[in-house]
Amino acid sequence: MLGSTVVTEPAQAASVVVVPLSPTVTAAQQVARFWLADGAANLRNATPYAVRTAAGGERLSTDIAPDGPPASIAPLEGPVSPEGEMPTTSGKVFFIGSDLQPHWCTGTATQSRYRNVVATAGHCLLDTEAPAGPLTKWVFVPGYSEGMTPFGLYVGKQGVAHYDFDDIRDYDRDLAFVNVYKGVVLSSPDVLASVGNLAENVGGQGVAFNQPLAPTVDVFGYPAGPEPDGSRPYTGETLERSTGSAFAMKVTGLPADRPIGVDSPFTGEGSLGSSWLTHYAGDSRTGYLNGITISVSDTDGDSRYDTGVSPYFDGELFTVYQKAANYWTGVIT
Repeated sequence: MLGSTVVTEPAQAASVVVVPLSPTVTAAQQVARFWLADGAANLRNATPYAVRTAAGGERLSTDIAPDGPPASIAPLEGPVSPEGEMPTTSGKVFFIGSDLQPHWCTGTATQSRYRNVVATAGHCLLDTEAPAGPLTKWVFVPGYSEGMTPFGLYVGKQGVAHYDFDDIRDYDRDLAFVNVYKGVVLSSPDVLASVGNLAENVGGQGVAFNQPLAPTVDVFGYPAGPEPDGSRPYTGETLERSTGSAFAMKVTGLPADRPIGVDSPFTGEGSLGSSWLTHYAGDSRTGYLNGITISVSDTDGDSRYDTGVSPYFDGELFTVYQKAANYWTGVIT
């Protein structure tokens, strides 16, 4: 499939849509300079994305039925070994919203054939406030903190999502994978220098689909928004971790028929796109991506968020991943 053409796959397979982001080297260079210029001013001035950040929710005791056999891809451990147990694969995705202002969500480097795939929420790729099309000037910065790009900046070349999310905004399909070029930094005020493939620099999380709901899930993201009571427990400046169990949910205010939840106190703004990792190992800082935050919920009514919401990773979404996992991007310098 080329460009933004939609191809309907056979029964039991996903319908996948591919959207161009910065399809040429010239376009990618312009995007990189937009974010890195003036001491990364646009990165520093970006605000957390505030679209579909919260939903009404009820926890269920029922199970989620897979739509096919289980599937998983093992993670790739990165060569970088910082202190602590936080993953170097996590970072922020930056883009321009419908308001023409810079915003960010959370994103995660995942394992793939060409070491160039970022996972995030579908509505951190596709502009759900506009009639159609992707959010513009899309980039990923792993390990982002206060304008710093410790592992470089990675410009998105194309995004891959499920057709049902692109066409009818089915939030059971609110997941996206983005293929990024090799990373860049500014070696002088206007000269871009390549720093190599994303997952070779930071590692890549594994992925898992059609799995039982996990008793232990580690959520990694950059929450920044307010609680329902108006308090702000997070700043969005540093990567946060929460640990809880997964469960089936019923939600209101979000078009999803079978979402899943996880015990997590993260607020919605900033944490959209946060990774849900099962079997997370602190020594390698890797696990298996088995959920992605698309919203949060206060299920007990105490005016504090207690639940992250994700689509269930089934065989349909596995096919979306497979489409992204085998696409070459290249270098922009």
